[in-house]
Amino acid sequence: MVASRETQIYRKDAANLSVQEREKLLKPYLPAPKRSLQITKRSKSQAIRMFLKTQLHVFVYALMHILFSLYIRARQAYHIILDRVFATLYYHHRAPELIKQDIRGLDKIPQHLSVILDLKEEEQGFAGLEKLLDDVAEISAWCAGAGIPMLSVYEKTGILKDHIQRTHRVVSSKLHSYFGRRVPSLQIQAPHVPSFLNGDDSEQTPSPTGHISVLLLSAEDGRATLVDLTKTLAEMSQRRKLSAEDISLDLIDAEISESVMAEPDLLILFGPYVELQGYPPWQIRLTEIYHSQDNNGVGYQIFLRALHNFANTQMKFGR
Repeated sequence: MVASRETQIYRKDAANLSVQEREKLLKPYLPAPKRSLQITKRSKSQAIRMFLKTQLHVFVYALMHILFSLYIRARQAYHIILDRVFATLYYHHRAPELIKQDIRGLDKIPQHLSVILDLKEEEQGFAGLEKLLDDVAEISAWCAGAGIPMLSVYEKTGILKDHIQRTHRVVSSKLHSYFGRRVPSLQIQAPHVPSFLNGDDSEQTPSPTGHISVLLLSAEDGRATLVDLTKTLAEMSQRRKLSAEDISLDLIDAEISESVMAEPDLLILFGPYVELQGYPPWQIRLTEIYHSQDNNGVGYQIFLRALHNFANTQMKFGR
């Protein structure tokens, strides 16, 4: 048969071919070889290096977090101990004489003190308002005992401005607990709101301890006031009631001081972070700002340390 004879001839010829010749002969008819699934030695070394590099990055990242966490914990513990020591050594016991003794020897005290208080979201409601009013009353009593005649309290939402009469009653009651019948006169006021002087306390008698004014501020007294003043000056200039040459920094400063407040000497932040929360920006150009790390609440020791820090500061003005 022809087929069997060709097969025998092919086998005889193939027997004389070498292995390389056979592969060369069959290679055009073979399918393309599939990519080997085995990783070469080079790819293995690259994978190992990549794995080690990733693990090193994870280790360094975790180490940095651990060291930073230890630092934060140590710093918080230090400040807690320091605050406890100050609270033990310097406590007012609701006695103005002790407050005056604590600030004795200071070269200067601020004539206008400002504070930023925060109504936290979890404290909103009646309990949060009561705590906020008590903080305002405590700070007012400390200022009266230290001889600071002006206190401005900034609270972003403006809830204090909605309760001026209630604020007056709480502060007046706190001053009575500190000063007895020799309580200083009290005035509660807010921008664009009639002031509340001595309130409904008709039995209050004049006292040589002086007078304290408490100014309540909110976010609307900050940038919004600057915007309104800018619009007013622009309209007056367009109507030729005021020339452009008359608009100066002194004019703006006088208008803002009259409509909102004058620049405070010292601003105390009782929160854990330096956050002004929309505090009127124009009034703090030259204000000394005091902040205590990791503090989270109103405390007499923070108030006292702020006064000592203010007494040691030097104000240097350029030409």
